[in-house]
Amino acid sequence: MENQNHYDYIICGGGASGLILAQMFGNDPYFENKQVLILEKEIKNQNDRTWCFWEAKNSVWNPITYKVWDSAEFKAAHFKKKIDLNPFQYKMIRGEDFYKKSYKNLEKKSNITFLVEEVLSVNDKGKKVHVLGKKNSYWAKKVFSSIPPSTHISKNEKYPLLHQHFIGWFVNTEHPIFDPETIQFMDFDLPQKGNTRFIYVLPFSKNKALIEYTLFSAELLEDKEYEEAILEYLNKKNAGKIFIEDREQGSIPMTAYPFWKNNTANIMHIGTAGGWTKSSTGYTFKKTIRKAKKTICFLKTGKPLNQMKQKNRFWFYDLLFLDVLNRHNEKGYLLFSIMFKKNNPELIFKFLDEKTTFLEELKIMLSFPVGLFVSALWKRMF
Repeated sequence: MENQNHYDYIICGGGASGLILAQMFGNDPYFENKQVLILEKEIKNQNDRTWCFWEAKNSVWNPITYKVWDSAEFKAAHFKKKIDLNPFQYKMIRGEDFYKKSYKNLEKKSNITFLVEEVLSVNDKGKKVHVLGKKNSYWAKKVFSSIPPSTHISKNEKYPLLHQHFIGWFVNTEHPIFDPETIQFMDFDLPQKGNTRFIYVLPFSKNKALIEYTLFSAELLEDKEYEEAILEYLNKKNAGKIFIEDREQGSIPMTAYPFWKNNTANIMHIGTAGGWTKSSTGYTFKKTIRKAKKTICFLKTGKPLNQMKQKNRFWFYDLLFLDVLNRHNEKGYLLFSIMFKKNNPELIFKFLDEKTTFLEELKIMLSFPVGLFVSALWKRMF
């Protein structure tokens, strides 16, 4: 068999999960003699998206961090809380900077190849995996795909599917209405209309910010409704004249669906397609790093990819939370308000990062309305 277009590992998709995994291949001496191919349908060189996350003040991501914040604010109709993020910082990375850094790092690795290629199909043939592209066919021992399967999430009835959907404006305002050191983490002080709706603000200066109107719900809205809500928020803040520099729009699936059931011995789904998004919040970047590290460690065992353990107790917590949010979407603001009102912010962020002990998790869970979660647990068990 010829070695042309044959690799040890193929990564289908050059987004965050694919590039982070590729860099971990490149940085680990264990894989220095392994040939890795990344297939992506386009060179990413635009600011097509941003990633936000909280972490320690000093990290490897600091050189490409666009902006950091040391404090946050949570707000609801009758409750407001200023949050000192110490020992964390809230950080924002722009897609353009992330891609540039990733490509630069990967160019230094002689065993990693990047090809512009659209993947049409991925099939496990037993000893090898066949990847069919628009231009060529490729073969590998193992394949990691961030390409989402088309129907399996929406058609399942066992696991509810909500969306974190939003439209955001990058705005300049006539009046200085923003505190550039404090993010508006969630502002629920607006009509909920039977859903979980909030405003999210990342301020870059007193007159410049990213403002998103965000929902956690099953159904998406017409674009006009998101934008009217943003405009209403700015008018309420007395922003004056508004100049919209850019817009962004997104919809992130929020589901505890066991994506790993679609894995095979030689194919693993990664990124959103692999359940690497934190399903209860929609945050992706930090969880992707954790999952990529676990994947690299598991590869060294030589075991089939579908034997990698995916479930943990945090998956079950997310499942129960989504069950409650799906049945009582109008109470989302109340659940988040209670969490921030009754718990230390450092503990909350530690919990969302899946780094708490069971006793710490029990403390957070007991702060919620017990009846809602007992009902969800009962339905899951019986």
